[in-house]
Amino acid sequence: MKPLRQVVALGLICGCVFGAPLTAQNSDTAGSEEPLSAIDWLSQSVEQPETVAAPFAAPGSSRATRQPPIDEAPVTDSATAPDVTVQPLGNAAPRTLGLLSPALTGLPTTLWSNSDVTTLAALLAAQDVETLPALQSLLITMILTEADPPFEAATPGLFFQTRIDKLLNFGALAEAEAMLDAATPDTSALFRRFFDVSLLTGTENRACRSLSEKPDVAPTPAARIFCLARSGDWSAAALTLNTSRALGDLDDATADLLARFLDPELFEGQAVPTPPEPMTPLMFRMFEAIGEPLNTSTLPRAFAHSQLRPAAGWKAQLEAAERLAETGAIDANVLMSLYTQRRPSASGGVWERAAAVQALQSALENADAEAMDDALEDLWSETRNGALLSLIAEHYAEDMLTLADDTRDPDRLFETLLLTSKYEEAALILNLSQTAPFLASVAFGAPESSLAMVPDETTITDAFQSEPDARLVALSADGKLGEAVLRTLATVQQGLEGDRIALAQGIATLRALGLEDTARQTALQFYLLDRR
Repeated sequence: MKPLRQVVALGLICGCVFGAPLTAQNSDTAGSEEPLSAIDWLSQSVEQPETVAAPFAAPGSSRATRQPPIDEAPVTDSATAPDVTVQPLGNAAPRTLGLLSPALTGLPTTLWSNSDVTTLAALLAAQDVETLPALQSLLITMILTEADPPFEAATPGLFFQTRIDKLLNFGALAEAEAMLDAATPDTSALFRRFFDVSLLTGTENRACRSLSEKPDVAPTPAARIFCLARSGDWSAAALTLNTSRALGDLDDATADLLARFLDPELFEGQAVPTPPEPMTPLMFRMFEAIGEPLNTSTLPRAFAHSQLRPAAGWKAQLEAAERLAETGAIDANVLMSLYTQRRPSASGGVWERAAAVQALQSALENADAEAMDDALEDLWSETRNGALLSLIAEHYAEDMLTLADDTRDPDRLFETLLLTSKYEEAALILNLSQTAPFLASVAFGAPESSLAMVPDETTITDAFQSEPDARLVALSADGKLGEAVLRTLATVQQGLEGDRIALAQGIATLRALGLEDTARQTALQFYLLDRR
């Protein structure tokens, strides 16, 4: 045997000798309720620090004390409680963290600052990420904008953590990683998110180096063993595994997987361990390292990033990119690059969409309006997810506008362009707008009630004529714009799920809050995508 194999094998024996191990690592919220933004698939890569004792006073030193006046009575003569003014002391000034400046987003720096933090965290955590593209875009913009945090003396960092967790729900790992970098994660809650994002993006070596530089963030045995192995110190990793297993600091399943990770040949011919539930990024990477990569289609969306690597194969890359594109979690250029990487070798599903995108790109490059029409028809037929269709349309919108006068199918081209940010430009082209006058009026923000022929059109007309929710407008006037928008998005989502009265009021409130562009795009996307 090789020395490493001997050490690992000894650990397996120790696991039997010392009996059943205890449960694996504690979460960083042990002993208290999970925060509102908790995600169950995050790995417990770091441990909750022990309670820090009061600073030790060195010999010969003293702490400051109050010297009472010489004539002050030693006791009070009354049992009445005095008036006390309370304010937090010793906390660092809250940081304004974000990736997009207010000048770019149009959102004020006071977006969150005047609202209650627990209310904001609950509202943000509850937002649906699988919704219309216009609503996805607004929510991500709000999360990324630079704005003062809410007052959170009792729950420091809760809202920033909730913002990160919502980005993870979207699958937006690049944005989450950049936000965490800006925050220089210095708590166990933030660091484990940073560590897990690094595992899923393939930058775990950087995370391991950072972990070694943060003595106040204690890695769990599993994370420590993983990082030791990644740094090339296999002997120390094996020794830590054996010690942790003997002490009961690792459960059997985790210890067995780590042993396979350190020396796969020792387990050659044996059955592959059953994947744990929920799957964590750390476990996921170890399955990948032992040559047993897992299918990400049933895992949380963030895991799909691992399938974007060339080693995953073109079909797996395409399917993962589409899944991420459905929530706006990756740039359109990434998806388009994959769609056009090579010629599809089969038919059905993702291959048909790739063929349609390639045909559309070729038609636009050659200014061939007839070929564009055929490609758009195929694209609408093969793309069942509205957010995916909208993203593809947005990518090619500028080029499609140049062929608007030559199209043989202005109806389909107009519908496609209405799903993009170029909706108003498209409505100004007579050749297109005359195919759907009602939709053209929506694009201009003034739906014609006389043109509304079906219930969905009536709902949209009502939305642009209804009074907004006065309570939410008042919230905004009180400096709580972010809270008002989150509540409005929840109302719109309720409408998309069937409550048309809520939909009309939600769109009306978006307009009243100054989000006219989002309101129009929401109405158009609801009409075009809901009827597919």
